[in-house]
Amino acid sequence: MRIFVGVCGRPKVAALVYVLTVFLCPAGARAAQEQSAAQAEVPRASQSIGSSSAPADSPARPSSSVRDSSLRLGPGDLVQVSVYNVPELTTKARISGSGEIHLPLIDYVHVSGLTCEEAEALIQMRLADGGFVKDPHVSIFVDQSASQGASILGEIAKPGVYPVVGEQRLFDLVSAAGGLTEKAGRSISLTHRSQPDTPITIPVSRNLADSPDSNVPVFAGDTIIVRKADVVYVVGDVGRPSGLLMESGHLTVLQAIALAGGTTRTAKLGSARIIRKGPSGMSETPVQLKKILEAKAPDLPMQADDILFIPTSAGKAFAGHTLQTAMQAAAAASIITVMP
Repeated sequence: MRIFVGVCGRPKVAALVYVLTVFLCPAGARAAQEQSAAQAEVPRASQSIGSSSAPADSPARPSSSVRDSSLRLGPGDLVQVSVYNVPELTTKARISGSGEIHLPLIDYVHVSGLTCEEAEALIQMRLADGGFVKDPHVSIFVDQSASQGASILGEIAKPGVYPVVGEQRLFDLVSAAGGLTEKAGRSISLTHRSQPDTPITIPVSRNLADSPDSNVPVFAGDTIIVRKADVVYVVGDVGRPSGLLMESGHLTVLQAIALAGGTTRTAKLGSARIIRKGPSGMSETPVQLKKILEAKAPDLPMQADDILFIPTSAGKAFAGHTLQTAMQAAAAASIITVMP
């Protein structure tokens, strides 16, 4: 084929070349079209990358900070407050006992009891109303959450406030606090922060593994009190002066003496006393121990904190000082657990 091209302008030459390419070399045309399409996509891709929803200079969230919309700020929490695009206002502050933090420009702000979102909105409003920042965007993260812990008190090795992170249960906190003391009773009082007037009594055994149903969930702000067991003391002229934990809930005079190793040969059985604290103070109640041992008198039940004092027959020098002697002996007595 012969093609004659006369003298013409460059636009006509460009058009002629395009026509020849389309009709004589379809494969080349397709390649050209694909290349044009690819070049057109580059600006669009670049545009989408540049318009990411997260600004490149937005403040990074600290890796150790806490962000949970259900948690509320409280005294002792260490928070980090940042204002987008205003790094000069980034502040790390601890919430005071009165529930306030001090921030640049806007002075003190009360944030205790608010969620992070609510505190952010409050600070944004203060910045905007004061004319300090136009359309501010505030972010708050909790670095240390002192208020998001549970208090464990009473007969526990290391009483204190322990953090509650994620799903925590009662035995987790008891373990973190060092376990129960030797004087711990068989029940624990748990008070949820959401129900401060309705504490829950949870039965437990000395071996926590024996009471799995008592391993209840614990939440931030809860208070756990390990109750002290009822104790009776047997002191004086007995084989093993002791403080007896009444885990069984009841104990009689004969049972207490038996657990204390019995009386000695020098014990003055006719002068035994139960020393008991009542509404009007301490009182002494005579115990006919000799008749009880001979089954001639009924065995007497003992109450929590009773002191059963068995004097010695050579103890005339202690006449009139029974109470003082018994109290001193009870304070020095070792503790023995009475199982049910």
